[in-house]
Amino acid sequence: MERQQLKSGDVAPNFSLPNEDNVEIALQDIVNYTIVLYFYPKDNTSGCTTQAQEFSALKKEFEALNVVIIGISPDKSETHKKFIDSHSLNIILLSDVEKKVATKYHAYGKKLMYGKEVQGIIRSTFIIKDNKIIESFYNVKAKGHAQKILDFLTAYKH
Repeated sequence: MERQQLKSGDVAPNFSLPNEDNVEIALQDIVNYTIVLYFYPKDNTSGCTTQAQEFSALKKEFEALNVVIIGISPDKSETHKKFIDSHSLNIILLSDVEKKVATKYHAYGKKLMYGKEVQGIIRSTFIIKDNKIIESFYNVKAKGHAQKILDFLTAYKH
């Protein structure tokens, strides 16, 4: 399945979405940081929980590199709040119920699930600095991904 993807050097599509407390967070609000923006399918599923817990566990290491972590899924803000509370997460989760931002990042579309083609969130991560895509990762595996992103950022020369 050939699909369009964002790549290094592309302008990061702007967004403004509600967080777990229903406060709007916009890309332009966090331009002083390097942003790890990751799209995941659903709160409280095994892979998504693993990914969120791993990013949370490494938050101090990311912060030492001036990096903020933001997860986006189609779940509602209230669901994000429960997800954060039940798993003691310490990262920002944004609600993209209509999948508009996921579509802009080419993180929503046709994918294979259990051998069948379905429409859904394509687990993807973007590293953004100064409104530019530094690197994009599509179809990632949840387990170990946070460490891979941290390793990439540690080696990356700003």
